[in-house]
Amino acid sequence: MDTLQNYMQRAIRESSAPVLFAQPPTLPFRPTRTRCPQCRALLKVRKTELKTLHTLHLGRSRAHETLLHCQNCENQTVYHAEQLRRLVSSGCSFGYDVLVFVGKALFLRHRRGEEIVEELLGCNVRISPSEVEYLGKKFVVYLALAHRKAAPRLKKAMRGKGGYILHLDGTCDRQEPVLMSSLDSISKIVLGSVKVPSEKAEYIVPFLQEIKKRFGIPIAIVHDMGSGILAAVKKVFPRIPDLICHFHFLRDLGKDLLEKDYDAIRKRLRHHQITSKLRQHARRLKISIDEHSGCMESFLEALQSESLPSKHIDALPLLSAYTLIQWALQAKKQANGYGFPFDRLHVQFAKRLRIVYSQLESINHVHLRGQWRDNIPLFKLSCELKKVCSDRGLQRRLDEIDAKTKVFDQLREAMRIAPLDGSDALNSESRDTEIGPIKKAVTKFRQRITAAPGYPDNAEFNKMIEQIDKYWDKLFADPILVESSNGQLLIQPQRTNNLMERFFRDFRRGARRKSGNNSISKTLQGMIADTPLVKNLQNSHYMKILLNPHDSLEECFAQIDITEVRQQLDAAKTSLEKIPPEIKKLLDNPALHDTVCGLFRKCASKAQSNGIL
Repeated sequence: MDTLQNYMQRAIRESSAPVLFAQPPTLPFRPTRTRCPQCRALLKVRKTELKTLHTLHLGRSRAHETLLHCQNCENQTVYHAEQLRRLVSSGCSFGYDVLVFVGKALFLRHRRGEEIVEELLGCNVRISPSEVEYLGKKFVVYLALAHRKAAPRLKKAMRGKGGYILHLDGTCDRQEPVLMSSLDSISKIVLGSVKVPSEKAEYIVPFLQEIKKRFGIPIAIVHDMGSGILAAVKKVFPRIPDLICHFHFLRDLGKDLLEKDYDAIRKRLRHHQITSKLRQHARRLKISIDEHSGCMESFLEALQSESLPSKHIDALPLLSAYTLIQWALQAKKQANGYGFPFDRLHVQFAKRLRIVYSQLESINHVHLRGQWRDNIPLFKLSCELKKVCSDRGLQRRLDEIDAKTKVFDQLREAMRIAPLDGSDALNSESRDTEIGPIKKAVTKFRQRITAAPGYPDNAEFNKMIEQIDKYWDKLFADPILVESSNGQLLIQPQRTNNLMERFFRDFRRGARRKSGNNSISKTLQGMIADTPLVKNLQNSHYMKILLNPHDSLEECFAQIDITEVRQQLDAAKTSLEKIPPEIKKLLDNPALHDTVCGLFRKCASKAQSNGIL
């Protein structure tokens, strides 16, 4: 078997493109047309061209193309070899198959430029990381142009399902630009994206108008509570059901209600530096524990059986202190994936610290062997926790946030969003939940809060009820009756914008995997605005519509005029978001305005003195 496998591997190596075509072969290409379509005269050779060609199936080769023209016609049209144009676009050396390979590697497999260079080298295609980056942008432009050409077919397909529900959301990294994207929640198709300086209505309106022009009017729209999106939707789609994402709505309410206390708790914990102190203490304890060989196994056995350890009883205080520290620190990892205010990790951490301290106080007087020195590890830990647990300001904030959290979790339960025992996080689409019972539960919640004795004087609860009343009509939508190819259908819009949240989460993960940088601001600034369209490549329904009547992306791209591609690439280079790097270096100077104006005055003064002005 080993011999057979060696022969197979050898055969594969010897039949690979780098071995078969160590010297690039020259391939002849000639137009299939022999007569002029206008006058039917025989076409004559105008010239021949030799160009380098890189494709996956041959690697590096040379294309010898014969160009024909008609001597009798005035337009002097030049006829190129159709077969060559199906392999590579005019003026390019990398074939469509290499272009598609690079695009999918960058945006679907999230490979770095250096990794793609290595992969292509195995196909005898030599390329640099900068060329990979350029081909990635080119791939997005080709896909965007193909997407726009397929818009009528996409519109027809969505109408066959009753229409489309437009989900809108934007992502940024605390800097310009904002990547605004749109998605149909019925077909799961990304409809379009744009980079805008901010989420102001004046920037979003043109984007929505373009969506309306290509795909028609949606049957409903779902988005967050951003004032810019609200105003833009009202202007472009004035009579369409306009719905607020329940998750975003509840998250914003929770932040307004809890954020002040939560920030105060976080600051008090940071003031005591308790996390770093506990970790340092745990490291010291671990060194001592490692000196007691076999003590960990004995300790774990005793915990599982709830019996006395058979040996290493002298190491029990070390192991107990170490375990309690790790249990307290684990509170910072006990999240359900919803983020604040649903996950309140610092509150849970502070509470665990108090629990540990209380337990330590109850056993400090217990001496295992009648020796107080045995309890030194627990005593030291108790001393560290005492400073935090005796912080009255921290305790007051914990009491206040507990009272507000109880109310927030009641609303959370009424709206059936981000359940306390849930684990789906943003993967939940909330499809199967009826709106009627939710509306009834929120009504009861509102009545209970407003009827409470202290409600009139509670500013936070008043603000919460005002927000509920303000967005009431945008929260509870009945199923929409639509016409489809299968007759009338009732479609219930999704209550959340979690589809878009997951979309941007995947986008951020891919960008961070390639760049290794937690911030994606540079990625957003350098990318083509249509990049989110690559998500559609994983949608089989979309691909069937996009490729029709072609069999592959390569064939589809070959039908797109290279002139359009170059125009789009040039437009991306001169986009408004891109600030020249030389200027960006100056922007951190707080006195830049004085420097610029002072330079202007000096130049004007010199010009006047020289008689130029």
